[in-house]
Amino acid sequence: MSRADCSEFLPLFLNDVPLIDTRSPIEFAKGAFPNSHSLPLMTTEERAQVGTCYKQKGQQAAIELGHQLVSGEVKEARVRAWVEFANAHPEGYLYCWRGGLRSQICQQWMREAGCDYPRIRGGYKAMRQFLIREFERICEQRPMLLLGGRTGCNKTEMVEQLPNAVDLEGLAHHRGSSFGRRPGGQPTQLSFENGLAVAMLKVEHSAAVQAGAAIVLEDEGRLVGRCSMPLPLQRRMTESPLVVLEVSLEERVEHSYRNYILNKLDEWRQTLGEEAGFDAFADDLTQSLYRVRKRLGGVRYKEISELMQVALSEHRQGSPDRHWDWILAMLVDYYDPMYDYQLEKREERVVFRGDRDAVREYLASVRE
Repeated sequence: MSRADCSEFLPLFLNDVPLIDTRSPIEFAKGAFPNSHSLPLMTTEERAQVGTCYKQKGQQAAIELGHQLVSGEVKEARVRAWVEFANAHPEGYLYCWRGGLRSQICQQWMREAGCDYPRIRGGYKAMRQFLIREFERICEQRPMLLLGGRTGCNKTEMVEQLPNAVDLEGLAHHRGSSFGRRPGGQPTQLSFENGLAVAMLKVEHSAAVQAGAAIVLEDEGRLVGRCSMPLPLQRRMTESPLVVLEVSLEERVEHSYRNYILNKLDEWRQTLGEEAGFDAFADDLTQSLYRVRKRLGGVRYKEISELMQVALSEHRQGSPDRHWDWILAMLVDYYDPMYDYQLEKREERVVFRGDRDAVREYLASVRE
């Protein structure tokens, strides 16, 4: 029994329904949804040719060129990929930019191959507009709490464990500080916004928020790496209450060492291999420190840079512990003064301070 085409978007995102994105690869790369998979009707080059033809000769000529470019074995391979996806994900849907000709063609070709697969009415554009509306509504209507604390407090772990929290750093694929870059890069701004909106919808429909809990976000600036917070969320975060996690300096150095040294090196090596991974890791740390040299000042930058190079040299020989020296210096001389200055300006918004257990208990108990 065939399923109807879809115009109800909320269940798609709440349930991570698999989606075939039939737009060209360049369109997909600019912005996509967390649950979408790129299986284009046309390559970027083919679509460009069809677009030029449309401008010069009109729609019918463009359609004919499209059918000419995607024919024979090329067409068979693409239809086969769609059908394989549909068989693996019978609950899914397909879409194009506006739910128009491209998705209709894909649907028709699949039907001719014996696979009746539904599509999204309105396509990517309609789903994107839905997410923008819902995101703005949540930012306006839902209470929010910010989880703050000095660098190295491991706020992210607490956010990951809370059912009513959204992990901004996870969505941005970045650890949030000057040293937060991760292998694989970050999503595009549009993909980040789409993922953030979906995460907000899921949290809003969680049992905790439905029972009156606020949405918890890590206290971030306007940027997480190069991903920018959408303006509705920026505005809301500037007025939301702040919960401050207090952790000892030793624990913060230990966490920073594990997160920014051991874990980061593992990620680089998994991506590039042993030697190239260490080279990329070392360059990453060196460049991250260089980017904040002006704020550190020339003398302190030189001192910390020398500590880092000693640590990297010994780490390359199998002894990573010297990283503690420059991490401690960065926390005390750079991150702590900067955070304390920023927190002082927002002191009136602090509603709770405490250690990890106390903050966890507070966040679990607070309601509207």
